[in-house]
Amino acid sequence: MLKEFKEFAMKGNLVDIAVAFVMGAAFKDVVTSFTGGIVSPLIGLIFKSDFKDLKHVIQEGAINGDGIIEGESAILWGEFLTYVIDFLIVAFVMFLVIKGINTLKRKEEEAPSGPSDNDLLSEIRDLLKK
Repeated sequence: MLKEFKEFAMKGNLVDIAVAFVMGAAFKDVVTSFTGGIVSPLIGLIFKSDFKDLKHVIQEGAINGDGIIEGESAILWGEFLTYVIDFLIVAFVMFLVIKGINTLKRKEEEAPSGPSDNDLLSEIRDLLKK
């Protein structure tokens, strides 16, 4: 069973998936930084506030002695939209990467690989007839 697992784990697809997972996690941090540092402030200009802080308050809370709001219920739609933008950027880049890989694979498949087995067998048969 250990041998089978080792063979499975060392197959190219699983290793490729692991590498892609690590790269995707690192890329997500870049996208989050881009969205939080560039996109959100630009959108925040429209709403005249920090985009991530936009919310719809359902129930008002009270400010305690430390200046912290307690007991507030709110829908944090600005933060949700920030995460949606992050997701869309990551999904679009992954789409472009996969599309590029598929294009490269098609080019490799289209490249002539030489005569097929049937062609070689036909040539041998013809040579033997002579």
